[in-house]
Amino acid sequence: MASSHSSSPVPQGSSSDVFFKKEVDPTKHIRPVQSLPDVCPKEPTDQHRWTIYHSKVNLPAALNDPRLAKRESDFFTKTWGLDFVDTEVIPSFYLPQISKEHFTVYQQEISQREKIHERCKNICPPKDTFDRTLLHTHDKSRTDLEQVPKIFMKPDFALDDSLTFNSVLPWSHFNTAGGKGNRDAASSKLLQEKLSHYLDIVEVNIAHQISLRSEAFFHAMTSQHELQDYLKKTSQAVKMLRDKIAQIDKVMCEGSLHILRLALTRNNCVKVYNKLKLMATVHQTQPTVQVLLSTSEFVGALDLIATTQEVLQQELQGIHSFRHLGSQLCELEKLIDKMMIAEFSTYSHSDLNRPLEDDCHILEEERLISLVFGLLKQRKLNFLEIYSEEMIITAKNIIKQCVINKVSQIEDIDTDVVLKLADQMRMLNFPQWFDLLTDIFSKFTIFLQRVKATLNIIHSVVLSVLDKNQRTRELEEISQQKNAAKDNSLDTEVAYLIHEGMFISDAFSESELTPIAIDTTSQRNASPNSEPCSSDSVSEPECTTDSSSSKEQISSSVTPGAVDIMVNEDVKLSDLELGKLANNIQELLYSASDICHDRAVKFLMSRAKDGFLEKLNSTEFISLSRLMETFILETEQICGRKSMSLLGALQSQANKFVNRFHEERKTKLSLLLDNERWKQADVPAEFQDLVDSISHGKIALPEKKSGATEERKPAEVLTVEGQQYAVVGTVLLLIRIILEYCQCVDNIPSVTTDMLTRLSDLLKYFNSRSCQLVLGAGALQVVGLKTITTKNLALSSRCLQLIVHYIPVIRAHFEARLQPKQYSMLRHFDHITKDYHDHIAEISAKLVAIMDSLFDKLLSKYEVKAPVPSACFRNICKQMAKMHEAIFDLLPEEQTQMLFLRINASYKLHLKKQLSHLNVINDGGPQNGLVTADVAFYTGNLQALKGLQDLDLNMAEIWEQKR
Repeated sequence: MASSHSSSPVPQGSSSDVFFKKEVDPTKHIRPVQSLPDVCPKEPTDQHRWTIYHSKVNLPAALNDPRLAKRESDFFTKTWGLDFVDTEVIPSFYLPQISKEHFTVYQQEISQREKIHERCKNICPPKDTFDRTLLHTHDKSRTDLEQVPKIFMKPDFALDDSLTFNSVLPWSHFNTAGGKGNRDAASSKLLQEKLSHYLDIVEVNIAHQISLRSEAFFHAMTSQHELQDYLKKTSQAVKMLRDKIAQIDKVMCEGSLHILRLALTRNNCVKVYNKLKLMATVHQTQPTVQVLLSTSEFVGALDLIATTQEVLQQELQGIHSFRHLGSQLCELEKLIDKMMIAEFSTYSHSDLNRPLEDDCHILEEERLISLVFGLLKQRKLNFLEIYSEEMIITAKNIIKQCVINKVSQIEDIDTDVVLKLADQMRMLNFPQWFDLLTDIFSKFTIFLQRVKATLNIIHSVVLSVLDKNQRTRELEEISQQKNAAKDNSLDTEVAYLIHEGMFISDAFSESELTPIAIDTTSQRNASPNSEPCSSDSVSEPECTTDSSSSKEQISSSVTPGAVDIMVNEDVKLSDLELGKLANNIQELLYSASDICHDRAVKFLMSRAKDGFLEKLNSTEFISLSRLMETFILETEQICGRKSMSLLGALQSQANKFVNRFHEERKTKLSLLLDNERWKQADVPAEFQDLVDSISHGKIALPEKKSGATEERKPAEVLTVEGQQYAVVGTVLLLIRIILEYCQCVDNIPSVTTDMLTRLSDLLKYFNSRSCQLVLGAGALQVVGLKTITTKNLALSSRCLQLIVHYIPVIRAHFEARLQPKQYSMLRHFDHITKDYHDHIAEISAKLVAIMDSLFDKLLSKYEVKAPVPSACFRNICKQMAKMHEAIFDLLPEEQTQMLFLRINASYKLHLKKQLSHLNVINDGGPQNGLVTADVAFYTGNLQALKGLQDLDLNMAEIWEQKR
């Protein structure tokens, strides 16, 4: 064999596997060998495994063979360049080095098995003599058969075929012409002997094959006789059985079967009759639908179409005469969809555009309910968009119609000259325009009430359908549970009946007669292809055809003011879709409010183009603000949500009003301060009443009273809670301006924070500007004063004290109107109070500084000599008296005493300094007596002034003791 002279270069057999499993772990140390692709692989033999040495490779692979000791460098350098060099292949360190010692374990294990195998061969020699004989005979017969030509072995061998006949019997063997008869006769004889030889070979092989299978042949011949006996007996038994069955059939079955056939025929006739009745009813569907549509009964028409479609698909399926009715009903259903959309659009237009003076909020409630339910049934959920578009158009028309009505009533407006309606509207004055806006808001309120009433009806319909779906789902679950229980009991009953010998069809017929309280529609859905087998099927079509009339009666039984829909057919909408639709209805109500607010904002903006709204006075703007806030509150109560567009426009106009309000008063205050001469002004009675009302907790401008106020004379000072304030005229007007800010906050709460900021800015401006004019002596250039006197300073201080007195009152007023998160804005008042106190302290320091400079000037020239009192002290006392005279009527007594205490401290400091300079000590000498007399004169004159009698001057520390 081929394997005898070929050897494998690698170890083979199971022993090598055992060896590698024990010695080396291939998953850890040896990388798995991947087979190389072969250009022309050779089929491996059964004894030898294919290795890489059997592969045939191409020329580059052969030239790159790493086993070659030397390569043809000229070949590679010609092609790949001079950089090509030979490299040695490093042996892989993953492959172990195999030696004979690795096979010692295997040889030890296999030697014992080899000994046992040799012993068995000696004990039991092979018995293959017969097999070899048979094999030799088989080979000989096969060799003989190979002598027979292949043409005789073909399955389609036929001598009537000319080609086959010519190939088997060549004509050349039978040609006797040309003196070749003897040779032809010999050839014919030779051909006959060859064919006879072929026949003998075939017969011998057939006989051999028969001899090999002789036992099976004779066994089959023996069994054939026994089989014929069995078949004869079986035939006789079958004949007897057939005779008995024929007798039983004739006696017991023919009559009963004839009765059953008659009963089945009767049932079939009843079914045909019912089908014909049902067909007659269905045939009247289209005329009935036309009658319903003529009365706008869309729901009844849709229910009738749905019922007819269901009957056509289930009970009249395959009826040739109704083959086009289904498509006709579908087209009719599409036509109804368009009619309902058009009808709803017409209803929305007529409902929203009817006169707003009509007290009826809902127009044709039954018609609306029918339309909405029909649209829901057909899944036409875009009807809300139609209603929304109609709302927008109606809102525009409301404003337009109100403007036209108002302009037509004004005779001063020539509509022939001013063509545009917006220009005509801008010619209205504020009272006329305010009445127009009031009319628009009232019409919008009625409009929103109508929209809310209509949407409430639609929302009620949607919720009733949702509730119906949930109840239907609950009934279906209960029905399924009952059916499951009934099926279990039915299976048990059928098994019992079969056991008792009854027919299965009888058991099912009895079970079908059991009444089940399930709706007709659910029965059809549960078994759409089932046919009734009992007499109950007669009434089933009647129930089916009467569904449309019952729905018509139910839909027409809805009473105005309530939605009570009882539906036999489920609306094909899921709970999620119905929930979304309900939310969309609520959003549509919000949208209606937004539409009215947006149209109102556009109306305001069209009037505000020429700055009309910004020119309104406080009273007019407050009335406008209250009107808009009232409308916003009414719409919020109707729709349940506050719309922000009109509120934003109001806030924007309020901000503009606040800016103008503040700028006007700031400008007014600036002009007052620029013209203020800082002299004490008389206080009119109305201002005294104003501060009195503030003291009583009423922070508002008092109403003007005719007659009584004019008779009262103005006072010299302003009395505030028992204290008298000598003020200038600017401060009186400033208090009135502050009250205007506070009253504006009460009238327009939305501008509280802005007003607080503006008022703080105004108070800071008054503080800084008064400081510039008085302390900074700005009034000398602005007003033309010759000098800033102590009286001016004291009057300024007293005015600041009056404002400081009212800052806590103003703070409390704003705090009551701010949100808790806005309390941080009140820190502005703390800063203002601090600034005012600092300003008052600076004025007091200025007054002390005036006297300090006077003391420095006079006492620096003081000499201790006669006469007594000296001229220096006479001048000092004179200036002190002038100071007292200037401020005593302006400042309260406590502040006057504190001020003169500070002045006296300055006086003592300068006197002490001068005495130290003159080296006059308290030694009881003549100089000491002169100084004591002057000091006593100063003290007596100072204590003689009004309000300073009890002033503790404490002159003892003016002496500096010297040793």
